[in-house]
Amino acid sequence: MSGTASHGSGADAADGASPVGTHPGFATVDPPMPGANRPLRVGLCAGEASGDLLGAGLVQQLRARFPGAEFAGIGGAAMRASGVDTWHDASELAVMGLSEVLRHLPRLLSLRRGLRRRLLEWWPDVFVGIDAPDFNLGLERALKRRGVPTVHYVSPSVWAWREGRAAKIGRSADRVLCLFPMEPAIYARHGVDARFVGHPMADAMPLNPDRRRARAELGLDDGAPVLAVLPGSRLGEIERLGAIFLEAAGRVADRLPGLRVVVPAATPGCGEALRTLLAGMPAPPGVVHLLEGQAREAMTAADVVLLASGTATLEAMLAKRPMVVGYRIAPSTYRIVRALGLLKVDRYALPNVLAGTTIAPELMQDDCTPGRLADAVLAWFADPAAVAALEPVYRDLHLALRRDASASAADAVAGLMAPAP
Repeated sequence: MSGTASHGSGADAADGASPVGTHPGFATVDPPMPGANRPLRVGLCAGEASGDLLGAGLVQQLRARFPGAEFAGIGGAAMRASGVDTWHDASELAVMGLSEVLRHLPRLLSLRRGLRRRLLEWWPDVFVGIDAPDFNLGLERALKRRGVPTVHYVSPSVWAWREGRAAKIGRSADRVLCLFPMEPAIYARHGVDARFVGHPMADAMPLNPDRRRARAELGLDDGAPVLAVLPGSRLGEIERLGAIFLEAAGRVADRLPGLRVVVPAATPGCGEALRTLLAGMPAPPGVVHLLEGQAREAMTAADVVLLASGTATLEAMLAKRPMVVGYRIAPSTYRIVRALGLLKVDRYALPNVLAGTTIAPELMQDDCTPGRLADAVLAWFADPAAVAALEPVYRDLHLALRRDASASAADAVAGLMAPAP
């Protein structure tokens, strides 16, 4: 739920931080005993589609360990299908952008207070906040102070910026479940219990992607050079990067005869924005194929991927494709972040962070220009040996992330649940 309201200390007061038995309206609430009196209970809160899928996988694994357990909270269709009693739908938390957050802030705070009250009445044996840190960490903190064991599933990017957040997260969560292997050591420096559970995307994607099949599904010639272009999954990213990326693709097409460019649109709104950009740009007929979704298929089918920095870079790595990564933020924001020393990394793309070296060219801010992006893309097309050398590197990284994430997460959550008497 990136972009959802960050509530800070004011939300702590709103959520109420006093122990059980002293908070008005809860004077008679005591933790019920599990086991003979009732089944084990797991509270969950997921704020977007990716969190809903993580929650569903976790619930399935916990149910295998505790067949009689009950699950309730906030989730989407996948969590409902796994048997979660969803008191609210995950879509109610999906608010993006500062103006949207401010407009919805009273509703979000009210929703969180109501969820906290209902969870305390139900009293779970453990609560799992899945991603959505701006909403979940405040809720976890309030529950933890009342004695409910809490887990935060998916660490914010403390490896990239504001490492001090790790200690704050530890005040909310008894245990943090990390998708990347470099994260637990950061939490350990702040005395926080964090466990690497692996990345579910690495479990879901094959070690040996079928590029021929992906091309057939997209109607692309098996022998044609193909470039996948992904300028972002949000409208703001399309506005900042769309024209730059599409112009770069046009320059590549001018120098690479027969090129096919596939551009997956993450949402209908992104599709409209991309269609408008394409209409105003000169491009040879038949070169650009705008897709509705199908990002994974597009990356698997491509010879090279040009994409915005973010989770998509991990997906391109797991698809075993060479990539060029570009990104821009507002110049004023970039200057502030740099001046305050909030950004702690020299590498931004996840494959580079995981590898500890630059295996994907990164062109950020002023370097993110059509000409430089096009040159970096063409360099991959011109060097098959370099592309081949990436395969074992990508495979090793894929295997390092493939830990049966849902099962590992379930083991970590189960370790906090009180055994039946």
